[in-house]
Amino acid sequence: MATAPSSLNDKARLLHSYHSGSPLVLPNAWDAASAALIAAAGARAVATTSGGVSWALGRPDGQGLSRTEMLAMAERIASVVDVPVTADIEGGYGPSAQDVAETVGAAVAAGVVGINLEDSGAADAPLFGVEEQAERIGAAREAAARAGVPDLLINARTDVFLFEVGEPTERFDEVVTRARAYAEAGADCLFVPGLVNLPVLKLLAGTSPLPVNAMTGPGGPRVSELAAAGVQRISVGTAMAELAYTAARDAARELLAEGDEHKNADTLTYADLNGLFA
Repeated sequence: MATAPSSLNDKARLLHSYHSGSPLVLPNAWDAASAALIAAAGARAVATTSGGVSWALGRPDGQGLSRTEMLAMAERIASVVDVPVTADIEGGYGPSAQDVAETVGAAVAAGVVGINLEDSGAADAPLFGVEEQAERIGAAREAAARAGVPDLLINARTDVFLFEVGEPTERFDEVVTRARAYAEAGADCLFVPGLVNLPVLKLLAGTSPLPVNAMTGPGGPRVSELAAAGVQRISVGTAMAELAYTAARDAARELLAEGDEHKNADTLTYADLNGLFA
């Protein structure tokens, strides 16, 4: 039997170890119950989704929550699972390097051993400059060390493809430029949402100095296809939350229309869910 990590930094190192060899697959969680179910299903780590957490708290995604609100949920999640937890801290809850440092310190205090940090502050705002974002990543690394988790895993997200920044022919080179700068600043992984083209992902995986994180989900590349392209970390963003909320909506419609609620054999029971926290 494997020995459980004895400290947060041990958990951070364990999370690092999952970024080589077979790809790390992360079905993103949005609250404590979803995290507990994902861990029970066999996930090696739990990652949060900012969209799912925001919706669970009645807010829109995209910096709709405060640092305190987002990390309170991360702390709940970390308290109910034994596996490493990596949190989506969006743009760091402030534009400055100091803002990012404060967020990372609070994240470590919440029990988090990995973060996603975006190079955009909002969907309708330009990306941070390469040097500016590198400074923010460096501040995250220094803050993690001060907080006692020097091996915090920093998943540096770049939104070049997601927000279609610049000319299409220039986006790949821009991502590679950012990957190199982010790696030098202390990032451990490169997340490129919006990039689902498998040949381009394969080229990026062979060029980037950092392991590449890409997304799967309905209509996107399969896990096996991403793995074959050299993607090392595979996440789903809000897809799991969307499935759960779709099931809730459909069950409500059925109950309201027919006056009955039909459960299939695989439906989780009260005892199943309550037992997660017993």
